[in-house]
Amino acid sequence: MQMLEAVSPVKPVAAYIGGKLQLAKHIAGRISAVDHATYVEPFIGMGGIFFRRSLKPKCEVINDISKDVATLFRILQRHYPQFLDTLKFQLTSRSEFQRLLKTDPDTLTDLERAARFLYLQRISFAGKVQGRTFGVSLRGARFDLTKVEPLLEDVHERLSGVIIEHLAYADCIKRYDRPDTLFYIDPPYWDCETYYGKGVFSKDDFQALAGQLKDIKGRFLMSINDVPEIREIFADFDIEQVTLKYTANAKGVKQAKELVIGN
Repeated sequence: MQMLEAVSPVKPVAAYIGGKLQLAKHIAGRISAVDHATYVEPFIGMGGIFFRRSLKPKCEVINDISKDVATLFRILQRHYPQFLDTLKFQLTSRSEFQRLLKTDPDTLTDLERAARFLYLQRISFAGKVQGRTFGVSLRGARFDLTKVEPLLEDVHERLSGVIIEHLAYADCIKRYDRPDTLFYIDPPYWDCETYYGKGVFSKDDFQALAGQLKDIKGRFLMSINDVPEIREIFADFDIEQVTLKYTANAKGVKQAKELVIGN
């Protein structure tokens, strides 16, 4: 048995479309039950599962094809004090949101890029990445550094020693595949492929991902929406159905079915 070290779960620093709040406890439990020395997330997003785990192996890798995501975590890990200085005078306003939305992130320094991305994700309605809109909260400003700073500090500390990559998912899996590796796979949901940007992921990628996962040396767990196409593509693996309950409105609760797939 590989030794897993206890860690304190922390909250992600911002919402992200496709976050795993309701599934986190179940998936984290499944992950902890698998013997592994290396843990890899090829689709980290805002780390809805990564940061909510309570056990970790000696090696952890997070990866995302989004340069904004990779830059934010790298800055939080290595340049935390300077990042706080960059955020110090940021206020919640619709005009500032629109200004940053129109700003090309490739024209910014890494610190500025990370600050822009965090600001937009904290304010954007429902954690959208594409088609962001200004979110209004009656509980106060959605970007308040006095409330954000404790979250940032927790994540900064949790990222100590974590390897941060900016690769295509297939390259990440290939690079870190070992017999003692556990991958948590969190791709875009079926029919939601464009939510993270054009050309990032397509329906053809599901077939390619299934083919790659058949040949890996390590273990994997994947969470995805329950649709017939996914069940067909991943039919060669173990499939668990999980039913979640969402509060749809004041009148009742809506149920949604998710799949946790593994080898």
